Amino acid sequence: MIERAFKLVDALLAALLLGMVVMVFGNVVLRYVFNSGIVVSEELSRFFFVWLTFIGAVVAMRDGSHLGMETVLLMLPRRGRIVCLALSQALILACCVMLFWGAWQQHEVNATTGAPVTGLSMIWIFGIAYVTAVGIGAHAVHKLWRIATGRIRDDELIEVHESEETVPREVRP
Repeated sequence: MIERAFKLVDALLAALLLGMVVMVFGNVVLRYVFNSGIVVSEELSRFFFVWLTFIGAVVAMRDGSHLGMETVLLMLPRRGRIVCLALSQALILACCVMLFWGAWQQHEVNATTGAPVTGLSMIWIFGIAYVTAVGIGAHAVHKLWRIATGRIRDDELIEVHESEETVPREVRP
């Protein structure tokens, strides 16, 4: 079920990227060839880019493809790695709570403010913070649950990698 949901999310990310490319490239062609353009395409491509970034952060969190520093973790025994992972997941969860709370506090302002060109409610751009906070927060809660119940495997104790070369092949797209 979750795998299917993330396949749909991957398709959404691809559609957002395609939409950005079509709008930006189309506008460039229109400006240079026909000396005109579609005004809303610049704003919508910006919205798509924000959505792509925030939704992509959730996918990257799930795949373990965020970059970080693993040098110290590799020197620690299993118990030390578990403590570090639990602390990092607790900090991530705290950040997600703050992100969600901040979006909630700004919700009314964003919902009643229109975008300059399209007139769309700005909640369509800033509301993506809810999705990101819930998505990453759910991942952190799941990891904390697995740590608390002792179901965490050794290969899950290091979630970040110093470079893309050290990310396992099955994680890379």
